[in-house]
Amino acid sequence: MSDALDNPASLWPAPATPPPEPQRWVWAAMEPPERRQRLRELAGWVDWLRRTFELHNHIPPCWYRHPPVVEHLTALYVGWLRTYAGERAAGRELAEGDWINTLHNFTPRLQLAACASGRHQDPPPLVPPPPGADEAFEVYLVAAEATTAAAAHPAAAELARRTAELQAPL
Repeated sequence: MSDALDNPASLWPAPATPPPEPQRWVWAAMEPPERRQRLRELAGWVDWLRRTFELHNHIPPCWYRHPPVVEHLTALYVGWLRTYAGERAAGRELAEGDWINTLHNFTPRLQLAACASGRHQDPPPLVPPPPGADEAFEVYLVAAEATTAAAAHPAAAELARRTAELQAPL
């Protein structure tokens, strides 16, 4: 039988384990069952979002069929989880207001003119790259000035002045 004198650390309360931070959602990295489960979760939240913020005219009912909209809504959802369900972080007293500002900044990216009538329209098909595009890209990487020029910071003179000021004798 052990008592507190054998293990004085047992007198201190165990440190509280913070709740796990919501994980990042990378759709392509999820296995299909998880992807379906998370898409259902996102859909429930999007329904709430459309009603709460009166975005039914901004987020089309077919949002889930448009990968760019899904990515934007995912970012909003994960940010919402961190803001409203996460730990209060110092310096984040206006986190909720920041999230709402972010929502309003994202709103134009959630609208799809082609689907505004409530009827889904597929986006135009991707134009395939022309033959030789991969080779042309590789040539660009090894030959273009943008990828081969020596490193030079645009504010090198200012950085040098600041460094000299810090190293100046007293």
